Amino acid sequence: MTAETVAPEWMHHQITADEYDSWSEEQCAGIEIVDGMVVVSPSASKRHNRLARLLANALDAAAGPEWNADTDFDVRLQDVPLTNRRPDVVVYRAETIDLTPTRPEHVLLVVEVVSPGSETTDRVVKVNQYARAGIAFYWRIEQTPHGVPLVYTHLLDPATRSYRDADVFTGTVRATVPFPVEIDLGAV
Repeated sequence: MTAETVAPEWMHHQITADEYDSWSEEQCAGIEIVDGMVVVSPSASKRHNRLARLLANALDAAAGPEWNADTDFDVRLQDVPLTNRRPDVVVYRAETIDLTPTRPEHVLLVVEVVSPGSETTDRVVKVNQYARAGIAFYWRIEQTPHGVPLVYTHLLDPATRSYRDADVFTGTVRATVPFPVEIDLGAV
């Protein structure tokens, strides 16, 4: 076996929260941790990244001073076994900007932009994980062949820790919850 074919040691055992917290930002980029195991995320397309950035900018502007919206950072769903997800967009309490890790109680809304290869994870797995963690709102953006995205919004039912379907938007989001926001995604 050559050095190129030997998987790194961290791919062979569960990662603890302490181990992960000791890694550099560079080591954590492009991965998620699910039940302690490293899951490598494929590189996103330019369209995917543009959708996420447009959403984050619009949500940040509409959220008011109590909330921030941003991209590309971990949300620690559980410590044991470690589960860190990296949603495409996160709306979180502004007062927690310097707290690490970001935890579900800091988060109001997570958004996932579905890409080839993430369909089942974004439509089924993450929905259940975010709901069980108690995150109040989940939005899923589906990219369509004609280029106009579909936005599915979901609202947490706290009693069952599962999401109820809410509004569906085509192209332009005109949401009233978790706060009023209008986002034109048709121009992507």
